Amino acid sequence: MGALVPLTRPGWTEAGEHLLAGLELAVREANATGGIGGRPLELLVRDTAADPERARAAVDELAALGVTALVGEYHSVVARTAAERADALGVPFLCSSAVLDALTEGPTRWVARVAPAQSHGWRVYADFLLATGRNRIAVVTQPSVYWETGTRVLRDHLAPRGGTVVTLDAGTFDPGALCDALVGHGADALLLLVGHPDPAVPVVRAVRADRRLDGLLIGAPAGQPELTGWAGELGPSGAGVPFLRYLPERFGPLGTRVEGLLRERLGGTPSFVAFEGWDTVTVLAEALRAHGTDRAAVAGAWPHVTAEGTRGTVRFSRTPGTGVWQWVWAPVQVVDRDPADPARFRVLHTG
Repeated sequence: MGALVPLTRPGWTEAGEHLLAGLELAVREANATGGIGGRPLELLVRDTAADPERARAAVDELAALGVTALVGEYHSVVARTAAERADALGVPFLCSSAVLDALTEGPTRWVARVAPAQSHGWRVYADFLLATGRNRIAVVTQPSVYWETGTRVLRDHLAPRGGTVVTLDAGTFDPGALCDALVGHGADALLLLVGHPDPAVPVVRAVRADRRLDGLLIGAPAGQPELTGWAGELGPSGAGVPFLRYLPERFGPLGTRVEGLLRERLGGTPSFVAFEGWDTVTVLAEALRAHGTDRAAVAGAWPHVTAEGTRGTVRFSRTPGTGVWQWVWAPVQVVDRDPADPARFRVLHTG
């Protein structure tokens, strides 16, 4: 298997490390239980560094090396490039973590995904905002199809329910001017649709320091606050920032066991991204065992494979707007770091 993972900047390297930990531990487990027809799985890892062109080159290289399938990737724009290239080359790609709805231009038999589509998760987040009485939403954003799509999902879901969304360009407003704009718009929530640590961290610090915005909710649906880098940079200021997490409220026996393995490997609490990595390899191993290692056979297995993952039973179906075989759905939570103990997470809403 070829694994696409962001391991260097400007990629979100901590997410990449968690994803790789899940992939590698699941490969180790698959091999400990006989591999695939008595042959071990081998993981060929390539660093995408959040660069679509680097991902394209990695797909070409791995395809030429003869990998049976591709797995991984965290960044949505990178995963889309990888998916389109895998489709063109006829290489199965099981995407682990990227959520952008349209991973390919049109329907493809070659690509499947275990992460929920952005439109699903972000509608859950919008419902959370409404449930907490927030309907005047500001988003600070940077140019990206991922952020643009997320903004559109929020606006389309909130508008019929009396909500409004105003967009503030992170390239136009410095943190102080952004605070002035938030006051002027009467926003009751600010969503960080920007990169981490910059400009997300300076924005959070400025908003927390501005007494005019004491009642403002800061949110980060893309999940920046889950990883330890966020807490290390912001400390208590980074608590109370709700984000999306794709985990069940309680793990079953498999999830509990894997959580322990991941915690030992990572030296701390594993993020949902690590579980996505584990589930990816587990599902693909099941497809390989049941349907063979020929690339066409693997692609043909998506609608037939059923596998027990750490977060539930994974089955794929066709979902309008995605173009790929999709697990409908991984569990979705809105979570934050507890202001009383930023090392502890609180589940605020489930969908």
